[in-house]
Amino acid sequence: MGRRSNSQKKKPTKLTNLDVKILQIMKKMGNQPMNYKQIAGKLKVTDASGRNQIIKKIAQLAAKQQIEEQGRGKYVFKASESIYTGVVDVTSKGSAYVIVEELEEDIFIPSNALNKAFNGDTVEVYMYRRKRKGNHEGEINRIIQRKKTEFIGIIQVTDKFAFVNIQDHKMYTDFFIPKEKINGANNGEMVLIEFEDWPEKADSPFGSVKEVLGIPGEHETEIHAILLQYGLPNQFPEEVEQYANDIDTSITEAEIANRRDMRKTLTFTIDPKDAKDFDDALSFKVLENGNYEIGVHIADVSHYLQPGTILDDEAYERATSVYLVDRVVPMLPEILSNNACSLRPNEEKYTFSAVFEITDKAELVGEWFGRTATYSDARFAYEEAQQVIETGETFIPAAISLTGEEYEVSKPIAAAILKLDELAKIMREARMKMGALSFDKTEVKFNLDENSEPIGVFFKTSKDANKLIEEFMLLANKEVATYIQKKAEGKEIPFPYRVHDLPDMDRVAELVRFAKELGYQMNINTPEEVAVAFNKMTEKSKEDEILKMLEPIAIRTMSKAEYSSNNLGHYGLGFDFYAHFTSPIRRYADVLVHRILEANLEGTYRTDKEVLESTCKHISLMERKAMEAERESTKYKQAEFMGKHVGETFDGVVSGIIERGVFIELVHSKAEGMIGFDKFPEPYEVAANRLSASGRRSGEIIRMGDKVEVKILSVDMAKRQIDMEFVME
Repeated sequence: MGRRSNSQKKKPTKLTNLDVKILQIMKKMGNQPMNYKQIAGKLKVTDASGRNQIIKKIAQLAAKQQIEEQGRGKYVFKASESIYTGVVDVTSKGSAYVIVEELEEDIFIPSNALNKAFNGDTVEVYMYRRKRKGNHEGEINRIIQRKKTEFIGIIQVTDKFAFVNIQDHKMYTDFFIPKEKINGANNGEMVLIEFEDWPEKADSPFGSVKEVLGIPGEHETEIHAILLQYGLPNQFPEEVEQYANDIDTSITEAEIANRRDMRKTLTFTIDPKDAKDFDDALSFKVLENGNYEIGVHIADVSHYLQPGTILDDEAYERATSVYLVDRVVPMLPEILSNNACSLRPNEEKYTFSAVFEITDKAELVGEWFGRTATYSDARFAYEEAQQVIETGETFIPAAISLTGEEYEVSKPIAAAILKLDELAKIMREARMKMGALSFDKTEVKFNLDENSEPIGVFFKTSKDANKLIEEFMLLANKEVATYIQKKAEGKEIPFPYRVHDLPDMDRVAELVRFAKELGYQMNINTPEEVAVAFNKMTEKSKEDEILKMLEPIAIRTMSKAEYSSNNLGHYGLGFDFYAHFTSPIRRYADVLVHRILEANLEGTYRTDKEVLESTCKHISLMERKAMEAERESTKYKQAEFMGKHVGETFDGVVSGIIERGVFIELVHSKAEGMIGFDKFPEPYEVAANRLSASGRRSGEIIRMGDKVEVKILSVDMAKRQIDMEFVME
């Protein structure tokens, strides 16, 4: 037999991720030393080339001091300070990053080093090297705590078993469901599953169907799924409803005698037209000295919600009401949220009030806090109050009235609204000068038919009537927190502050550079200069639409507001002390503020700060979950709405840029879709700040904020994804 030619020789196989595999083997062996032959045996490597690769990699790991030689040619894993605890953030590609508080950079985790961790899990991670770009790289040793054990997906049923494909782009695996644990689910239905185990040699985790939600795409199924996805309740337990229904909600003269009686003072509410729970009311009175007595009256929820009851426990767990596109999931049962506590017109109610004496120049010269009894003389929608402000008239046209009928507003109430608007504008201007930020938020709302399908989309913006209410609520919130601070007299009174930390100056610097590329100069060197520059930019964007795209980027430079017993001040509002006092029907934080304020009005009361801080963390977490669920429900309806417009073209704006492509926000609906770079005529390179991308051959640049025209290609309702393409001229 002749010798084979070189072209017929089999090339040696290059072993991939060898360093990770060797470290995993040696960690499992603990303190037992291993040589290259034993490692080769574990890896089932038998050829000379493979063994040589192992020998070379062992030498490299020893040189990096990741393994340690014990006896000639024998090594053990070297435990070191390279082990950290952090939280997993899985990418859409199946790899992940572990966020470690004490490290400036996240640790990159290849997909083969996740060790069965899911997104959000708290894990122990071993950092074994630094990548060329500067990121740490490592592998997950063990899972300390699962973030969640329930998942939502679509079930695929076969004769002997089932699989569930999870509806979460951060979930990189499906779930195996034994046939006896499908709980009656049919093929293609949406289900809630419980994670049970992930056997060592299994490709998929094992689970069981906990609840069958229904047919994907049906409204009730999708809304229920969104609530479950974020761990939010759908209904009150029967015993909680019964407890609430048994509460005595009558208004008695005996109780009023313990309160400041303000039932004869002109009082009214201004809320959204479709509101059912009215947390707050304003009262207005002209004093003999020419000043104004303005009361901010808040539903006295804490009168009914007593600590230690099952009702209070339920309110604590929920922590907030959730506002989805078609419904409110309330923090409190309806008997309280829409009836006993709600400051409905022409009804007496128990309230907790902040009463201010204010001059004609909007100077605060006196204040009083305490429990009150009030009577609401009228209820206004924002549109109705806006009509009074804009025209100065008392006549409300049918087109903007609550009832659809024309009517005349009481002249004293109209005069009160006009004066309150005048004072609010002075207060707002002063607040802006003191460093408050001004971002005009646009809310996406839908017109739904009888089947809850979207037949139209519209935007809610903040006008003078909204800002009137906002200013007096801000005043009450600020003054309550300031009162507690003064009351402490140097010795802290633990209190649930609403805090907002300084902006991320590295992100601010990126924004400044991008603004410069657009031809807009921003002079920002310190956090104090940020608010001034951002407010100027917001004002300028009213004339220059391109600058409007800077606003969401500017918002992303900001820290997230949260609750804490450690007062950091509120950067965005420019307040040293701030708390939430004005919405106890829908926020548990406000209930806590009422309780602590009441106790400190009668003396000096200090609660356990450690317990309070734990509560603050819980309600901050639930607030974030509620906000994410609200955004998800909006995305669902946007996708459903755009599904009716496949094949049509729309104007859009580039709203985001990632490695895979660009996001486009449609002007008429604020719906967002993506165009992958694979649909571009040439490869594109994304700038490090992700604010632009350029063609590698042509050098053509696409930037955040660019106006484009796109065609809707398809809509994936399960993933809430809208697929688009550019319309070429």
